[in-house]
Amino acid sequence: MKIVFFGTPQFAVPSLQRLLAEPEIDVVAVVTQPDKPRGRGKQLIPSPVKKVAVEQQIPVWQPKRVKKHQKTLSLLREAAADAFVVVAYGQILSQEILDFPRLGCINGHASILPRYRGAAPIQWCLYDGAKETGMTTMLMDAGMDTGDMLLTAHTPISLLDNAHQLGATLANLGGDLLVETLFGLEKGEIKPLPQDNSQATYARLIQKSDYILDWSQPALNLHNQVRAFFPNCVTSLRGKNLKILATAPLGNDYWSDLPPQLQSLEQQWTEWDNLVGKPGEIVHLAKKLGPVVQTGQGLLLLTQVQLAGKRPQNGADFSNGMRLAVGEIIGS
Repeated sequence: MKIVFFGTPQFAVPSLQRLLAEPEIDVVAVVTQPDKPRGRGKQLIPSPVKKVAVEQQIPVWQPKRVKKHQKTLSLLREAAADAFVVVAYGQILSQEILDFPRLGCINGHASILPRYRGAAPIQWCLYDGAKETGMTTMLMDAGMDTGDMLLTAHTPISLLDNAHQLGATLANLGGDLLVETLFGLEKGEIKPLPQDNSQATYARLIQKSDYILDWSQPALNLHNQVRAFFPNCVTSLRGKNLKILATAPLGNDYWSDLPPQLQSLEQQWTEWDNLVGKPGEIVHLAKKLGPVVQTGQGLLLLTQVQLAGKRPQNGADFSNGMRLAVGEIIGS
């Protein structure tokens, strides 16, 4: 089976590697975003997908706008591929491109459609506190993740999973699902299923404003925000920016979902449950764990942070190094 693979970030790499490992699949070309300038020297850096393709000596095409680039369109047409496989490519494909391959364009999307259509499904399902997500393969159409569904694979979400961890799980899940989908389509064993548009939700692009923590929000909401937008959520302390990288909500609703080290705090909870402060106020310094902060509703343990200009630190080291005190206010 001849395949052209479209993808760009690290999330797409396991899918490409899985296709390359399948003896009955021939990846004849890879389409990825143009190299981007990074760092002080503005050196052009290839995408993670391009790096794999170059290592495997696969032709790489990098049009700035694929649907307008005549040379790439000609190459795609001449490839005579059985299917195009698209995973986090980053550009919208025209109907002309969608019509090229015999089996169609197969997209691997990081949600159970029709929920979380759009650019950031992993982040927004975590932000919403979802307990489960998964991968969906679908036949692409001209809409935004609106095509007929082919196969789905589900995975649970734990309370402390962040976007990077969940992304790695889904990326590996997606590779196997794509191979199963391609062979199922080839054999005529998969019947495309139209999406129920009435159940659709949209995972919009993330804005910088989404990173700002508002300590008047409930502890669980703040925790979900931190893990959804890891490692970018920010507040302030003593006039400096402070990134909050990992947290744990505390209380009877959460003990069973926390690791043993944090479950031990349940023994002290009868004392802590009476702690009261202003939103953002440090109300306790948990020994060997870190600062406990009052939120708009409930208490939040800061387990990993990064002060501006410093390396990430666990909560305990941060408390000791900064000599934090009960009563200090985080944020404004």
